[in-house]
Amino acid sequence: MIDPLNIARDVIVQEIAGLEALKNSLGEDFKSAVALLGGAKGRIVVTGMGKSGHVARKIAATFSSTGAPAMFVHPAEASHGDLGMISKDDVILALSKSGETAELGDILAYAARFDIPITAITAVPGSALANSATVALILPDAEEACGQTFAPTTSTTMMMALGDALAVAKLRQRGFTAGDFKGFHPGGKLGAALRRASDLMHGKDALPLCHPDASMPEIIDVISNGGFGCVGIVNDEGLLKGIITDGDIRRHLSGGLDTKTAVDIMTTNPRTAEADTLAGDILSYMSKNKITALFVIEDKKPIGIVHVHDCLSIGVI
Repeated sequence: MIDPLNIARDVIVQEIAGLEALKNSLGEDFKSAVALLGGAKGRIVVTGMGKSGHVARKIAATFSSTGAPAMFVHPAEASHGDLGMISKDDVILALSKSGETAELGDILAYAARFDIPITAITAVPGSALANSATVALILPDAEEACGQTFAPTTSTTMMMALGDALAVAKLRQRGFTAGDFKGFHPGGKLGAALRRASDLMHGKDALPLCHPDASMPEIIDVISNGGFGCVGIVNDEGLLKGIITDGDIRRHLSGGLDTKTAVDIMTTNPRTAEADTLAGDILSYMSKNKITALFVIEDKKPIGIVHVHDCLSIGVI
């Protein structure tokens, strides 16, 4: 009896072998492709037919989400009017394993007519696509994971990985940051994790603060009214010098707490965040250190506070 788990593992092993071969095959042509795509004054037009077309759609979406304007153009539709979507300032990224996909013919001819550069991803170096390309990225010879049916499996995995590699190389060269990425992903859990402390924090009016000389009744009152389970201790210059949590107070109950002031029980050098710290990093830091609130500081002065519930309420995980 055929064991589907063994088949699945064989497929994954086969595709990993293809990716290893792809990694080892990369050379100067890849650098040239990144430079060509990075030099586009217009958009990156990604195209392909069949399974390669599905991969091309994903690659276009990846480029767009990382700040490189891109779009997918279906090669068959291009022959019926969509060629007008491609401008002289664009760069074409065309995918075809064989390099002989008939539907790509009109796009290749159009690119030649208007001197539009082409980056090709294909497995055949002497193919029509490779010969038409400004830069050709040749996929290494690797068996399709489906065996005798030869349906695109390993080859499309390599195409997908190569598209990701081009996009990531391009964004890193441009210094694209997580903050930039957030602008293209405002929704969902990813957008939530990429929000900053300044987006989540409670402002100065809500800050639970006391002076180092504050008495225990005053400290307890501020903690109770603040609702954050802590109080920040600031000096005369407004600098954050320490923090007291409700847990700190409980731990000192048996040590003559009523005679002590804030400076006696506060934790010095408290953990803090900057205004541009990502929400995902804040939640991770809180979880790791088992704390529920962080003061947000600027020039060592508290300007806000973020509670763990502020992160969870917007879907940060």
